[in-house]
Amino acid sequence: MGQNTEYTGRYVVLLDPSNQEGGLNALRSSADITSVERVRGTETANVAELLERPDVSVLFEELGAAVVEVRPEQRHALVTTAEAEPSIIAAEPERMVYASPITAPQQAPTEFFPAYRSDEEVVARHTTAAIAAAHGPDWDEQNWTWGLQAIRANRSSLTGRDVKIAVLDTGVDTGHPDLAGRIQDTVSFVPGQPVQDGNGHGTHCIGTAAGPAHPQQGPRYGVACDARILAAKVLSNAGSGTDGQILAGMSWAVAHGARVISMSLGGPVQPDELFPQTYEILAQRALQRGAVIVAAAGNDSNRPPSIQPVSRPANCPSILAVASLDKAITTSFFSNGGINGQGGEINIAAPGRDVRSAAPGGGYQSLSGTSMATPHAAGVLALLAQANPNASAVELMASLKSGAFPLMQPVRDVGSGLLQAP
Repeated sequence: MGQNTEYTGRYVVLLDPSNQEGGLNALRSSADITSVERVRGTETANVAELLERPDVSVLFEELGAAVVEVRPEQRHALVTTAEAEPSIIAAEPERMVYASPITAPQQAPTEFFPAYRSDEEVVARHTTAAIAAAHGPDWDEQNWTWGLQAIRANRSSLTGRDVKIAVLDTGVDTGHPDLAGRIQDTVSFVPGQPVQDGNGHGTHCIGTAAGPAHPQQGPRYGVACDARILAAKVLSNAGSGTDGQILAGMSWAVAHGARVISMSLGGPVQPDELFPQTYEILAQRALQRGAVIVAAAGNDSNRPPSIQPVSRPANCPSILAVASLDKAITTSFFSNGGINGQGGEINIAAPGRDVRSAAPGGGYQSLSGTSMATPHAAGVLALLAQANPNASAVELMASLKSGAFPLMQPVRDVGSGLLQAP
């Protein structure tokens, strides 16, 4: 990431779910909001085009959220109405969001820190992780990627069978031999672009979360090999999108029954900046519907001298922020840290450096970034959901964090520790 904040001129407005019409009427009368197109449930036809039209506001009834077109002279009236009208929960300017890979990482100088505690019982249960701490970046990746070994996915009998993982990204290579039979549904919310991935970021993330048990070419790289894939294109082939497109993807994923929503995307925030109310409330509503959201913590840091705050929307309290670890199980130099207040914490850390996964065209590539760490967490959540089918989304979040392997590194950087498969 690393871009400056960019605004689109529109607003994201959250309505009281029990009185959406009251909120819309208030906006119509005060801010001259006229044409409102409603998107219900799994409807997707023309949504991308609607989000692009300057004369239309779009209401996503599933989550009670709207992307509102408003003339510059009416913006003050919209904000004033939102503050006074009880049927409007929040209103914030719509911003741009970006994919967050580090495509050509340059390692900053770092000192190796022992990553694991010496408790013999814990080390015995985490043999692979202990070896990583002892031997640094030397991994045998003939059969499993180093990331799957570090999170102990190679020791788990769970596969995420029938659990739906929604990946909101740049789309997917629908013809990739490792993924083609696994994709349950797709949609594009990017105007003029089909769901086919012209970037590579989305295919890579989907492969990490839910690639097959036996890929066309080894090693295995997917965590939840029997999960059902929902692929929503919310970022263009250039790797950028808007809050409205993300909102559309979240609504679609919830309507399709996703248990996990993986978002390797975000936008930069400033030190001491508060988390966005709109994303936080949307995340709460998703949790109530049974979906856990994981998001990339961001790659704006240049450790050791510079540590930047967790990006939005990962900085929301109800969204799990995922940091990146190197092969030595140390924080990646680019990984953002929990230096802001409530919601700005790192929740968990996962492999994010030199991660091999699927690439468009039926091939494979290695990428680095908190984007690559995030789908590791999404895959493990699918394993937990398979093991505990009646667990609430909040309980799944708690299980993910409580099952992490503690690291002797600052909580600011790794949260609960190294992600572990059940």
